[in-house]
Amino acid sequence: MFHIRTMTRDPSLPHDLRPRARGAVSNAAGRFEAYAVSYEADGWDRDEEVRPLRTHVTEERPRRIISYNRSPDLPFDRSINPYRGCEHGCVYCFARPTHAYLGLSPGLDFETRLIARPEAPARLEAELRARNYRVATMAIGTNTDPYQPIEKQFKITRACLEVLNRFNHPVAVVTKGTLIERDLDILGDMAARGLARVGISVTTLDEGLARRLEPRAPSPARRLATIRRLAQAGIPVRVMVSPVIPGLTDTEIEAILTAAQEAGAGAASWIMLRLPREVSPLFQEWLATHYPDRAGRVMNRLREMHGGQEYSADWHRRMRGEGVYARMIARRFDLAARRLGLDAAQGALRSDLFEVPLARGDQLSLF
Repeated sequence: MFHIRTMTRDPSLPHDLRPRARGAVSNAAGRFEAYAVSYEADGWDRDEEVRPLRTHVTEERPRRIISYNRSPDLPFDRSINPYRGCEHGCVYCFARPTHAYLGLSPGLDFETRLIARPEAPARLEAELRARNYRVATMAIGTNTDPYQPIEKQFKITRACLEVLNRFNHPVAVVTKGTLIERDLDILGDMAARGLARVGISVTTLDEGLARRLEPRAPSPARRLATIRRLAQAGIPVRVMVSPVIPGLTDTEIEAILTAAQEAGAGAASWIMLRLPREVSPLFQEWLATHYPDRAGRVMNRLREMHGGQEYSADWHRRMRGEGVYARMIARRFDLAARRLGLDAAQGALRSDLFEVPLARGDQLSLF
């Protein structure tokens, strides 16, 4: 079951709010805030007045939707994110610090104060029509999950896929969300033309650990079922064993790969736990709350891999770490992936089919 912290109330939350099924256990101000807010009980609070911490969604109208990067650690140079924040509430999420740019907390705000971008499909189409646009695989879900629960209401991810499908544009989707099964019609059609593939993240097979670690994400068994459905639809699927958490999930590498291969995954990858900026104190607070007996071991392993620091953002090392332990994890993963036939690199998606469709009012070409 999910354990609620019984220690002194978090001063960053109103006294009558209780977070249930949330990843973070606090809501401290982001690094750009000059002041921190602290709530003090006035003595009138009673048990029956306790309110659950609910999810709130606002809308944003971006001027541009495609983000570009030049990171040598990433296999893509462009991505789109339909949402800011993520209700899945994965406590380890490396995207949490981005909420600080919005004046919000990377803690509970990140998973309860979400921002939808309903004009993303229209902006995407406009950018794809630009004369200077050059096609390459578009990544979706690289920051926050495109199939988190609010996608069921907003359907922004589906609308973006419809745009990419019309343009014959290659796309790679990363998600934990089983709502992706709703879009098998689009993804299956694109995959048949060599235009789509999907990565499904499986961190652990332990249902109890998953509920604490990723409280509002689908269960591990349900994600394996999604891998099966995607594979049956002819969509190339990669299982992503990420993040690997030393002292917590590292013993499950072989089991996760085996279960994913049996479900139909054709490739696999892994990433070591990363704790950039505010993620480190949030994760350590989570460890102290749920696994105090393992907290020291987990953090010591991470420091060993980052030269004594909790995290190092150096290129070529930040995703895997360094040292004996990091090499051991890499070796175990490589051996298991090779044994299961998951070690082959996925083929490149097609870019030669890209074509800008006629827009309303355009004239047909005579040639």
